[in-house]
Amino acid sequence: MRIKVTMKLIIHRGTKEIGGSCVELQSPKARIIIDLGMPLVNDRNERFDNKIIEGKSISELVENRTLPKINGLYAGEQKEIDAVLISHPHQDHYGLLKYINPDIPVYLSKGSLALIQASDIFIPTKTNIQSSITFKMWKPFDINDLTITPQLADHSGFDSASFLIEGNGKKILYSGDLRGHGRKGILYQKALEHPIKYLDYLLLEGSMLGRSTCLFPSEKAVEDEMASIFKNKSNIAFVFCSSQNIDRIVSIYRAAKRNGQITVIDLYTAYILDSVKHISKHLPQYWWDDIRVIYLKSHADALVKNGVKSFLYDCKHNKIEIKDINNQKDRIVMITRDNLYFTKLLKYIDDYSGIEAIYSQWEGYLENNNLQDSLKQKGITLQKIHTSGHAPEPDLQRLVNTFKPKCIIPIHTFFPENYKLLFPDYEIKKLNDGEELIL
Repeated sequence: MRIKVTMKLIIHRGTKEIGGSCVELQSPKARIIIDLGMPLVNDRNERFDNKIIEGKSISELVENRTLPKINGLYAGEQKEIDAVLISHPHQDHYGLLKYINPDIPVYLSKGSLALIQASDIFIPTKTNIQSSITFKMWKPFDINDLTITPQLADHSGFDSASFLIEGNGKKILYSGDLRGHGRKGILYQKALEHPIKYLDYLLLEGSMLGRSTCLFPSEKAVEDEMASIFKNKSNIAFVFCSSQNIDRIVSIYRAAKRNGQITVIDLYTAYILDSVKHISKHLPQYWWDDIRVIYLKSHADALVKNGVKSFLYDCKHNKIEIKDINNQKDRIVMITRDNLYFTKLLKYIDDYSGIEAIYSQWEGYLENNNLQDSLKQKGITLQKIHTSGHAPEPDLQRLVNTFKPKCIIPIHTFFPENYKLLFPDYEIKKLNDGEELIL
């Protein structure tokens, strides 16, 4: 039985950490979940190892607090949740979806659904969404007595949304992850020019709180710096980044194109880009003249296993071999990842002199690997060229001072105590995970 209150909010996870986001909102006639993410850290604040969930039952995962304790959400239980909303296709916001009751509809953008489904082919922690409903940005939809308006946000996650939720005399904004310095930074500027008025509650992400400023101030600055490196290079340029960071893939491609370079991607990246081509026709694709595709056995096996073997033939015209890379090394920019394959690949490169290595993602991932040492042994220096997918403190302040919410609720941050310092003129409601707040 639902408690008869005007509105109730519970942040099941995210009040004191980045990742694993999960928010519940209850109204007299609706009960919804916003995001259901895989944790990024464990109870000891160490990097979360998602292998520990393999073979575990839902009850075991609830008991060890990997899954939030939410009655009526999971498979095998009587359905009590009306909908799950997913803000964007990063695993720390959707990675636990596979455990929900299959009859619960999952609302998400077309881009998010496409990326999640594409990722399911290649990664072991598959989502397998059973009931999906895609929304259109800026177009409101109703879930019983709640009206939700998804708003396209600038973020490193593709086709990301913030959610404006209205009902029972309350207006709530769930920021999701956002920034104003990416390739869709105009969205942040438009939000400042046309702010949401009379906002009661703002659930505001604070990923950048407690961190130093971005290495580079914008996605355009990242592109420009890479272009300057590619201009005079004499050997291969390896760029380490996530294939899911579409903005960054575009930056790398544009920087390479400005210098007449060939961009080399793997099958996984090619498939990811292909899966979202219906969202944007301007994203680099495997059939473009200045793009080549390198085949990795693990990627090819995954495509065959999941019934998309035809993609191997689709990419064949632009396939590139190691010998071709060695023969054209002064024209090659290769997007890669720090993994076992890269270590093997490096052994086949016939000359290490002049190789450029660029790390273009969060530096924290470098802490638990030996990439820099491995490159150093080959005489290669790793350069760091990156800008955050999240808003720095000044941009958060501008947003708050423009929107003027009655109350700010910290979320997606390790430093909720900093909100009072950043926003001294506003009421800050700092919650604990699982704490109920009557709105």
